[in-house]
Amino acid sequence: MFNRYREEQFKKYIEARSFFIHNPDRLIQIEQFCMNTLTGFINEYHIEIKNDYDEASFLYPFWQNYPPDERGRQPKGDQYPWIEVGEHVFCPKISRFLTKSFKVRDVGIPSGPDDRYILSASAIREVLEITDSFWLFIDIKSVGPRDDQDHSVMSHNQISGDGVWDEKDYGVINKVMTATGKRTSHPFHCAIPPLFILSNSAIVPVVHMVLKPVYSMQGLSNDEPGQPLSRVTLAVIPNGILLTENPGYLILHPELFFPGKDDKEKNPKKTRVRVSFAILRSLADWRYVDIPF
Repeated sequence: MFNRYREEQFKKYIEARSFFIHNPDRLIQIEQFCMNTLTGFINEYHIEIKNDYDEASFLYPFWQNYPPDERGRQPKGDQYPWIEVGEHVFCPKISRFLTKSFKVRDVGIPSGPDDRYILSASAIREVLEITDSFWLFIDIKSVGPRDDQDHSVMSHNQISGDGVWDEKDYGVINKVMTATGKRTSHPFHCAIPPLFILSNSAIVPVVHMVLKPVYSMQGLSNDEPGQPLSRVTLAVIPNGILLTENPGYLILHPELFFPGKDDKEKNPKKTRVRVSFAILRSLADWRYVDIPF
């Protein structure tokens, strides 16, 4: 199975990658399309999202003796990790919302973002021209006010690269990127290609989105403790072709990616980067949206 469609995939991949390198506006337009789609989702499900997210706080008596493990290097003990709350509130709702307008496939790959949907529709072909499908990758990044920074930490499985495929038998390889900081830099080995060719010959470029639920900390010792949803941030990270080939956002803005929070003992091929939201906004204001709750 690993090689059954390799010949056809190789040929179509080379053609599709070349098309998008020479037509980067297609990728930019589908990324804006995705932002509009997810903003529509938040608006339509606004009340349901708020109610279901805040229910986790009301259910405190049922889990207070079995709290989630603390995260981070030096937790202060005045909040609970709310990662699973965000994932389980948003992911099923997104899936239900998308099926209203798109044919949705839940194709598996061994590693990648939290939520992944291959979406197909005639409206997509109007944007992309050579295909009616793309792969939407969404990462849920739940944070409290103390961790609500103007960036997002992304792993090597959550960003796409240039996706060079020179020889059929070797498969796709991303050139190493650089996370550029003011004092230090480090290599970044992203693992996702900019597009895939499915077994049915469908061309599916990838779109990477961050959905960041931000919860309030009402304190664990006051009269009304809780962690209600206060805001949702949406951000679109450019496809690897846009980052490295045309227009080359990462070349034009090297601090778009800056060093992550991993220590020196971590496998260098799996170190993370921080993606600057300020630079995303400078690329296009639609790449970043805040929605209050």
